[in-house]
Amino acid sequence: MDVYERFPDWPRPPYEGFTADDLFRIPDIPPHTQLIDGSFVFRSRQSSFHTTTNCLLQNGLARTVPKHLDVVREMVVIVGPRQAPEPDISVIRADASGGWDRDRYDASDVVLVLETVSPDSEERDRRTKPRLYADAGIPHFWRVEADEDHRPVVHTHQLDTASGGYVRTGVHRDRLELSLPYDIDIDLTAIDEL
Repeated sequence: MDVYERFPDWPRPPYEGFTADDLFRIPDIPPHTQLIDGSFVFRSRQSSFHTTTNCLLQNGLARTVPKHLDVVREMVVIVGPRQAPEPDISVIRADASGGWDRDRYDASDVVLVLETVSPDSEERDRRTKPRLYADAGIPHFWRVEADEDHRPVVHTHQLDTASGGYVRTGVHRDRLELSLPYDIDIDLTAIDEL
């Protein structure tokens, strides 16, 4: 059997590309599939650094999250008709949670998105996704990279309404201490203990 005969029909995009509705309508799409510019993007296996860093940051964000916000992990955010990325972590308005069967959020529900850069997602996490998130009006964007000792370095950004893009607000290495979008204090060196 030819290797290409094993692929289902859905990966062949229509001329105008897939829509966010297609992402949830088409059966048997692999978990954590994203939609970028009308094309499906499949996630590769994640490294130990990626998984451990996201656990550290999710727990740290959840520890001090105010009641009007929630912290969620790996949930699709609809930022446009042909754009449905899945941030590693999002902080959303609590009134948008929508119960246990919720499988996506609108950009207007999101206060912060966080992307931990992986080898397969460098371009998307550093350039494409920040542009999509800024265009959708998400107020805060964090990009997480590994330093030479495999500790997380968090690059924080805030939406500049005048330019419509993100401006850097800090680079955090050992400790992530912020007052926006709420009071946050995370010991990034704690990754060594996980």
